[in-house]
Amino acid sequence: MTTGSPWFRATNVPEDEPQAVPAQPEAIPGYEQTAYPYEQEYAYPQEYPDQQPYAYEPIPEPAPSPDPVAESPYEAPQEPYEAAYEPRDETMGLRTVEPAGTPETAVTPLAGPGRAERRRAAKGKGRKGGLPAPAPDSETPDAPAAPMSRVEARRAARAAKDSVGVVASRVVGEVFITFGVVMLLFVTYQLWWTNVRADQQANQAKGQIEDAWSKGRAPGAFEPGQGFAIMYIPKLDVVVPVAEGISKPKVLDRGMVGHYSEGTLKTAMPGDKQGNFAVAGHRNTHGEPFRYINQLEPGDPIVVETQDAYYTYEMASILPQTAPSNVSVIDPVPKQAGFKQPGRYITLTTCTPEFTSTYRMIVWGKMVEERPRSKGKPDALLG
Repeated sequence: MTTGSPWFRATNVPEDEPQAVPAQPEAIPGYEQTAYPYEQEYAYPQEYPDQQPYAYEPIPEPAPSPDPVAESPYEAPQEPYEAAYEPRDETMGLRTVEPAGTPETAVTPLAGPGRAERRRAAKGKGRKGGLPAPAPDSETPDAPAAPMSRVEARRAARAAKDSVGVVASRVVGEVFITFGVVMLLFVTYQLWWTNVRADQQANQAKGQIEDAWSKGRAPGAFEPGQGFAIMYIPKLDVVVPVAEGISKPKVLDRGMVGHYSEGTLKTAMPGDKQGNFAVAGHRNTHGEPFRYINQLEPGDPIVVETQDAYYTYEMASILPQTAPSNVSVIDPVPKQAGFKQPGRYITLTTCTPEFTSTYRMIVWGKMVEERPRSKGKPDALLG
């Protein structure tokens, strides 16, 4: 039998032999010393009959908060590792996660790849070949475009240029638009502005004539373009000055009525004892004094005022249309009007149809009264 340390059992002692009891230390004065056998000291577990088992009380669950506060996005639960292998789309970053127990509180995960994706990407780098590269997103504005070759750049430049047909169509369209604008301005000028300007010039000429009468102008021949009389057509409410000659720029276009007094077209004056006092005027534009003479009827008065007298004519007949070369309409005795013997007549000529100068319209009248200005206006102007 081999003895050893009191804290270890001998290894060469048979198990059926009784174990030796180690020597007990001396008792300390004042303390009771109890001897415990080796088996009793190291026996496990020891039972304590006086000890009662501990009773675990259940922990009460906390009461739900009346106003749950959304957790910070940094405290949002991370998706499991397997979720990284699920297909993702562009709306994954916009979806919300509802924590358990608070369905009404939504937490938005952070944008960008999660921890599982980063872990998967890190593992993929170490593998042979790695993960397949993601397909380029054509909608990403920051993705740099692939550089084009020189041939592709030339083709793109040629494609960006307009063809000859496109350029020609644009030029033609611009020409038509410009032409339309010019025509519109021209029509506005002819139908509106010429009348405004002619009325101003006619009123100015009428004032000059009346001023000359008040100053006692000496009778005699009048110069071309010089006003010498004023014509009244009461039915048409026309009051227009009469000038010498039928020049368009000097007389007709200035809103006045012109007297045929040149060459073979020379006609009588109102004060002559016989003859045909023939005048011309515009029917459209430039004051258009004779625009409505086609509305005159037999017996309607036409009055011509001069420095000395009022000459009243009555409308006799009308020729709606004749050629411009028919100068017989201004003869001293116009037979087309029905007159057969010499007398004191008046002839009004104008263009027809309206807005054209293809033909001429003729209106004739016969003098019925000569009244000196000193006796006042005739009844035709007073009525």
